[in-house]
Amino acid sequence: MLITCWYLYLAARSIAKQSLNMTSMLQKLITPLFSGPPEPPRNKVTVVGVGQVGMACAVSILLRELADELALVDVMEDKLKGEMMDLQHGSLFLKTPKIVADKDYSVTANSRIVVVTAGVRQQEGESRLNLVQRNVNIFKHIVPQIVRYSPDCTIIVVSNPVDVLTYVTWKLSGFPQHRVIGSGTNLDSARFRFLMAEKLGIHCSSFNGWILGEHGDTSGDIPFCGTNVAGVNLQTLNPDIGTDCDNENWMETHKMVVDSAYEVIKLKGYTNWAIGLSVADLTESLIRNMNRIHPVSTMVKGMYGISEEVYLSLPCVLNSGGVASVINMTLTDEEVAQLQASANTLWDIQKDLQDV
Repeated sequence: MLITCWYLYLAARSIAKQSLNMTSMLQKLITPLFSGPPEPPRNKVTVVGVGQVGMACAVSILLRELADELALVDVMEDKLKGEMMDLQHGSLFLKTPKIVADKDYSVTANSRIVVVTAGVRQQEGESRLNLVQRNVNIFKHIVPQIVRYSPDCTIIVVSNPVDVLTYVTWKLSGFPQHRVIGSGTNLDSARFRFLMAEKLGIHCSSFNGWILGEHGDTSGDIPFCGTNVAGVNLQTLNPDIGTDCDNENWMETHKMVVDSAYEVIKLKGYTNWAIGLSVADLTESLIRNMNRIHPVSTMVKGMYGISEEVYLSLPCVLNSGGVASVINMTLTDEEVAQLQASANTLWDIQKDLQDV
């Protein structure tokens, strides 16, 4: 026992000596010119959840040089610490000077953007309502902590089912609706633009078109009246585009959009890179006050004859304040009906949720 105490004493003394030497080195190396507290970060971004999607979001945000501080939060402490260390070791190749992580939400303090990717997956045979309710119970812990430490932030919800959970986040946070955004169909639209551009033999940035409505199986609104290449409206070239009478079968592209996520999951087990890049794109518009238009999930009550409080994707102008405005698209009666059907599907889930 005496020997053990002696070794502990020597170890403590050695650590204290090293610390003293380090302080001395620092004093010799640096002459401070300002003795006040350090400035808080101006563009701090937090990612809640360090699974495949969360880390894809984090890496994409880092590579776009959007944050002066990145915070990671998760309940799995070992994985959380490992992901933090792995990113920190790459700091030489990044322009984000500070990367931190903790299961305690105090690490997220003063965030400008908070990206929520946490949640549980649907189990085999589980109803959608039960899945949502389990995620609601998780969000009841997450959202109040975000609000406590970053009361002025904008929240981007990525967890699925994203539209319902964005509504849940809005209710739990007490934030104005323009500061709670769902990633929505920003990714669906990217898939659509890629697939359409591939068929047309051009780059996807040169094709314009949107997927609207729910991010999921009922996302059915493709306003082909708005799809264009260099201002050339595709509907003028093919008046039947997107209808059952279309002998070129362009609607097949939408089916491919809906099925693409399932195909990727079947092939590699999950999707992560495309959604990570999509979230970084949204973050850039918010951080840099760009006033760019994205199809994201926003409160649509009062629009297109929708009377319930639901979040659906419409083209929104994003800037530093969040959703600045919503573009009033010219939709056909059929497209409006599809949008209303998506709203009804979501409301049927939301109206039975507990403790929201």
